[in-house]
Amino acid sequence: MSSVMLGKNILEVTNISEFGFWILWNEREYFLSFEHFPWFKDARVKDIVSVQLESASHLYWPNLDIDLSLDILEHPEMFPLISK
Repeated sequence: MSSVMLGKNILEVTNISEFGFWILWNEREYFLSFEHFPWFKDARVKDIVSVQLESASHLYWPNLDIDLSLDILEHPEMFPLISK
């Protein structure tokens, strides 16, 4: 998987499964389930791993035109609306 070094912080997709994927960001690993993040479910691996840091608290997947904040990753239950 590709990774980006940002000072001491690493941004990396560490694993992809049939249920979702794990991303390492700011020394924490987050699981993004396809149930809570359905925009990634049919995405190609190369599009999932090509994540960029837009700001200190936002990630962006340019090939998928998806951006997520740190709050969404840490508390997905607080953001129940899912686009279909």
